[in-house]
Amino acid sequence: QVQLVESGGGLVPAGDSLRLSCVASGGTININNYAMGWFRQAPAKEREFVAGLLWEDDSTYYTDSVKGRFTISRNYLKNTMYLQMNSLKPGDTAVYYCAARPPMSGGLWSRREEDYEFWGQGTQVTVSS
Repeated sequence: QVQLVESGGGLVPAGDSLRLSCVASGGTININNYAMGWFRQAPAKEREFVAGLLWEDDSTYYTDSVKGRFTISRNYLKNTMYLQMNSLKPGDTAVYYCAARPPMSGGLWSRREEDYEFWGQGTQVTVSS
């Protein structure tokens, strides 16, 4: 069953912005109780970590290629997690997945798929040149 649902993807020209959202589905989980992450997978590429959000204090961390351009955040009142993507590049084209892990699963700063317990089905982001 789908436990997380992403939205906000689309096709945009290079330099534009998108904001992805992630919400819990069917009351299975409450994202306020988890550390969160965004991953992405481009065609013929391995799934890679993009951004992480700690449960403890909402500290953030990112893969080097998106630092300064992407921002991960959470709105506790809306039970929603976001990825704000600015200055998009063609290399950002991928299916983006939100994911949740129990606090400290795999360590404080996990970048590993196997540490994340719950996943969405993905939303497509395409950046044209």
